[in-house]
Amino acid sequence: MKVSKLLIANRGEVSLRISRAAAELEIQSVSIYSEDDQNSRHRLAADQALPLRGKGVPSYMDQEQILKLAKENHCDGIHPGYGFLSENHEFAEKCEKSNIGFIGPNSSTLRMLGDKLEAIRLVEELGLPVLPGIRKVASLEDAKEFLSEQGSIMIKALAGGGGRGIRVATKREELEELFKTCSEEARAAFGNSNVYLEKFLPKARHIEVQILGDGTGDIVHLWERDCSLQRRNQKLVEIAPAPFLPSQIREKIYSYSKTIAKHLQYKNLGTFEFLLDLEDPKNVYFMEANPRLQVEHTVTEEVTGLDLVQLQLQIANGKSLKDLSLTQESIPSPKGYAVQIRINSEIMDEKGNTRPSSGNIRLFEPSSGPGIRVDSAAYSGYDLNPNYDSLLAKLIVRSRSENFTNLLSSSLRALEEFRIVGVPTNIGFLQNLLRSKEVREYSIHTQFIQERISELVQAKPSDSKQFPFEVGSLTLSKSKSDADEIFADGIVRFASPMAGRLMEILPSEGDYIRKGQKLALLSSMKMEHVLSSEISGYVESILVSAEDTVSESQTLLLIRKSDQEEEHHTEDVSVDPDRIRVDLQEVKDRLSINEDAARSQAVSKRHKRGQRTARENIADLCDPGSFVEYGALALAAQRRRRTLEELIKLSPADGLVAGLGTTNGDLFEPHRSRISVLAYDYTVFMGTQGAMNHKKTDRFLQMIKEQRLPLVFFTEGGGGRPGEVDVPAVAGLDLHTFRQYASLKGILPRIAVNAGRCFAGNAALFGASDIRIATEDSNIGMGGPVMVKGGGLGSFSAEEIGPTSVQTRNGVIDILVKNELEGVRIAKQALSYFQGNLQKFESSDQRALRNSIPENRLRSYDIRKLIEVLADKHSVLELQREYAKGIVTSFIRVEGRALGLVANDPTHLGGAIDAEGAEKSARFLDFCNTFKIPVLFLCDTPGFMVGPDVEKKGLVRKAAELFGAGASLRVPVFTIILRKGYGLGAMAMAAGSFHAPVFTISWPTGEFGAMGIEGEIRTGFQKELAEVKDWKERQLLFERLVAEAYERGKAINMASYLEIDAVIDPVDSRKWIVRGLDSCD
Repeated sequence: MKVSKLLIANRGEVSLRISRAAAELEIQSVSIYSEDDQNSRHRLAADQALPLRGKGVPSYMDQEQILKLAKENHCDGIHPGYGFLSENHEFAEKCEKSNIGFIGPNSSTLRMLGDKLEAIRLVEELGLPVLPGIRKVASLEDAKEFLSEQGSIMIKALAGGGGRGIRVATKREELEELFKTCSEEARAAFGNSNVYLEKFLPKARHIEVQILGDGTGDIVHLWERDCSLQRRNQKLVEIAPAPFLPSQIREKIYSYSKTIAKHLQYKNLGTFEFLLDLEDPKNVYFMEANPRLQVEHTVTEEVTGLDLVQLQLQIANGKSLKDLSLTQESIPSPKGYAVQIRINSEIMDEKGNTRPSSGNIRLFEPSSGPGIRVDSAAYSGYDLNPNYDSLLAKLIVRSRSENFTNLLSSSLRALEEFRIVGVPTNIGFLQNLLRSKEVREYSIHTQFIQERISELVQAKPSDSKQFPFEVGSLTLSKSKSDADEIFADGIVRFASPMAGRLMEILPSEGDYIRKGQKLALLSSMKMEHVLSSEISGYVESILVSAEDTVSESQTLLLIRKSDQEEEHHTEDVSVDPDRIRVDLQEVKDRLSINEDAARSQAVSKRHKRGQRTARENIADLCDPGSFVEYGALALAAQRRRRTLEELIKLSPADGLVAGLGTTNGDLFEPHRSRISVLAYDYTVFMGTQGAMNHKKTDRFLQMIKEQRLPLVFFTEGGGGRPGEVDVPAVAGLDLHTFRQYASLKGILPRIAVNAGRCFAGNAALFGASDIRIATEDSNIGMGGPVMVKGGGLGSFSAEEIGPTSVQTRNGVIDILVKNELEGVRIAKQALSYFQGNLQKFESSDQRALRNSIPENRLRSYDIRKLIEVLADKHSVLELQREYAKGIVTSFIRVEGRALGLVANDPTHLGGAIDAEGAEKSARFLDFCNTFKIPVLFLCDTPGFMVGPDVEKKGLVRKAAELFGAGASLRVPVFTIILRKGYGLGAMAMAAGSFHAPVFTISWPTGEFGAMGIEGEIRTGFQKELAEVKDWKERQLLFERLVAEAYERGKAINMASYLEIDAVIDPVDSRKWIVRGLDSCD
C-alpha cells in the first residue's frame, strides 16, 4: 500500500524532521499534539495538526486514540519516530490489521528484537559472538551467582532503551540495592521490571551499524557510528564513522549485522549495536538491536549524503533497494567525520548528578555556518515542558577533513556560539568534554565520562563567542536567574521549589507570617504541593498571581525577615483513630460479601460433600494473618445480562481467590516463607474460568513471575465459562493464561492441589504444574462429560472420566491424598524443600541399614523402608508412587538439608530401568536442577530393561533423555551403590558416569559389571558352556563362572581400581552425604 498521507506519532524535533522528509516526497503530513503541547513547534510544521486528549507521555502512547485519528483523517501511514511507540510490536500489528502502513519493520521483527533475550538467543543460534550472560529473566539470586562467576556484571532492563534500567555491579554488598533500583527504574520507564544479566566490560567501545533492508533479504549497511561517549549508559556524543576503528573490526560488524538482518528478512531502517573489548581488541560482541530510526541517524546522513527518513518512507511505499539504486557498492563511503552533540536542559551538581531544568527560553539562537546543522523544536519564548525528555537540541557538525581533531575544533566553536538564555543547559559540560585530551586522541571507552565526571563538571568552560546586546531591559549575554538577584538587607526571596502551576497565594502584601505557615499551593506533576515559609516576617511584595505557570527557583514572594522566630502552629484536631469513614465502610461492606460467613448456604453445601471452601483451604495453607488478596472486587463479565447487585452476590472475586501470604513461617525466615496462592472457587459458577477471572490470573502470574514467588494452585473447576457477554470474542483463543502459566516453568515452583472435578482449562493448569497433588475423590480430564458427549464419544458421568485410579498409574497425579486437609499439609511439606534447611531434625538408628540389604544377593527388599531409615524422620515425600514403579523419586532431608532422591526398586523388574522409569527420573532431575536441590542416587539396577516389548515404548529416546538430564545437572550429585551397579543403567544412576558425582561410593553389598553377571557369562562363555553336554555339569560351570565374575565385580575390587571412591559402612552414609554437601557449599 502506497503512503500518501502520513500521521507522525511523535513530537518535537523528530516530528519536524519527518515532516520535512515527507514534504520533499510530496507526502501529506499530519502532526499530533497533547493538551500540554499546544505551543510546541512540531504542531505547525505539518500540513495538518490534530489534538490528542490527555497530557504528557501517556497521550503519545495512546494506541487506540492515535489509530482512531489516523483512520478518521484518512491517513494511510504512521511514522512513530523514536521512543514512544516506535518499537511497540502490538501497535505495529494493529496498524497492519487496520491496513495502515507502519513506517518501520513489521510486527514480527519488532516482537523478536524488542525482547532483548530473544534477540540474543537468535544471534547465538546464528553463531555470532555475544557476551556471557544469564539467558532468562534474572532474579537477585541469579545476579549473586553470576557476579561471583564474572567479578563485574551489567543488570539490564529487558524492555526499552535509552540507557534506562541499566546498572553496573562490581561488589556483592551493593548488588541488592542496584538490582532493586534497576528493576524499579525499568518498571517506571517501560512498565516491565524484568531484567537480564550480562558480563560487564570495563573498557569497551560502543559501536553501532546502520542497516537498511527491503524485506526481500536484500540488505545494505550504511557504515557505522561510535556512541562510546555516554553518561550512565545514555548517549551524549555520537560520531560517524567510528574514529580509529581497525578495518578488520569494521568488516566483522558489517558482516554480523547483515547476517542477522538477512535471517530476519529485515525491512526498513535498523541499527545493530556492538561492544568492542579494548582489553582484547580482537573481540567484538553483539549487544542489542534497535529496529527504528535512531536519535543519532543525523551523523550517518551527514557523512553519506543520504536522507534516512526519506529512505524509510520509500521502502514503506514498496520500493526495493534495487529500485533506489542502493547496492553496497553504490553507498557513498564516509567523507570526513560528523558528530552529534546532545544539548540538554539540565542542572548538574559538582558530582555530575543531573536533574531536568525548566523555565522560559528567553533566547534560543543556534550556531550556524558551513558544516553545522541543528535539529531542535525549541525557540525563543518557549516554556519548557517538564513532562517530556530534556533533550533540547541536537548539534551536528560535519568536517570533510580526515583529521579528527579538526572536527572537534569546529564542534567546540559551534558550542561556544550556541546561545540559550533562560534555562540551564549542559553546554559548558560538553565543551569541557570535547576539550579533554582523551577525547581528542579518542582513547576513550564507555565508562570514561563516569570516571571523570567531577573533573568535567567543575572545569571552567571556554568563553562564549557572543556579544552582549540589549533587547528591552534584558542583557542576553549576562542574564541572571532569580537566584542571582541581590535584594536589600533583610529581604529574603521565597522561591518555588519546582516548576508547576500556582493554584493559590494565601497571604497579602503587608501580612505578618510565621515560620511553617502555609503560603502557596502549587500543582506539579499531577500533585498539589503545599509551600510553607521557613522564616517569620512581613510579606514585602507578591510577584506572581494564582494560575501563573512558574519555573523552578522562580521568586514568588519577597519577605522582610523578622528577628523573632515564631513557629506557626495549626490547631490540633482530635481524630478518633477507630472512626470508619464512609468511603472505607463501602469497601469493607463490599469485601465482607466475599467471605464464607456471608455465604452460609454455599459453605454448607461444600461441607455436606466433605469438602472445604477455597478460603478455608487458603487459611489452612497460609500462616495466620499473612494472606492478602488481589482482585477481590472482580465480578463476572456479565453486566449486560445481570444487574450489578446480582453479580456481587453470584460472582464474588469472579470465582478466583488470589493473593500473597507466608507458610511454614515458624520454620523459615520471612523472605523464605513467602508464597503466592490461586484458588478456583467451586461455589462460583462451579469454579469455571471467566473473562475477569482470566484477567486476574494473567496479572497475578506476571507479578509472581517477576518476584519469583512459589505458587500453590487449588484447581477444582469445570474449565471455560460460557455466557461472558461483556467481552467481545469469538473463540477466546487469544488468551494468555495457559501460555503464561507454562512460561513459569523453571522460574518458580508450581504446586497444584485438586479436590473433586477438574476439567478442561482447569485440568490444563493442573497438568502444567511441577508437583500435582489430588484427593481420592478427584476426577481430572481435558474434557468433562458435556464435551465428551458433544464430541460424539458417548455419555459418561463425571466420575468415569479421569478417576484417580487412572491418573495415578499414568503419572498425572504425583501425590494422592485422602482429603483437602491432607492435601494442604502435603503442599506445605512440598514447599518446605524449596524454602531452605531445617535446624531441628531427628534421625533413625543408622545401624539398621547394615541389614537392610539381604545377604542373599538374589533376594529383593523394601527400598522405601531403607530410605525412611537413611533420611531424617518424617522428611520423605515421594512423587508418582504408582507410576513407573521401578524408580522411586522423593524429596528427603538429611540433617535438615533438602535433597532430591532417585532410587531403584528391586521388587519391580529387579530394579531395571524401563521407559517410564527413565522418563520419570529425567523429569525429577530437571526439576531438582532448576531449583538448586542436590540429588542423591541410590543405585541397585541390573541396567536398562531390554526386549522387544520395552522398545515399543520408546526406551531408546527416553534413556537418552535421562542421560541428558544427568549431564545437565548443575547441583551437587551423590551416588551410593546399594547392591547392583551394572551397565548403562548404573551409569545413568550416577549422572552418566561414576566419576560425575561429587562422590560415588558403595556399600559392601555392591557388585559391578559392564552388564548383569548372568547375562555376561551366558554371552561371553556361550561356546564353553555349549561344549559341556551334561546339563548338571554345564550348570556347575555356569555357577562357578558367575561366582568368579562376582568376585571380580565386588565393591572392594572395584574400589581398588578407583572406579568408585570408597566402600563404606552403611552407618556412615549420612556422614558422607553431609560432608559432600558441605564441600559444595
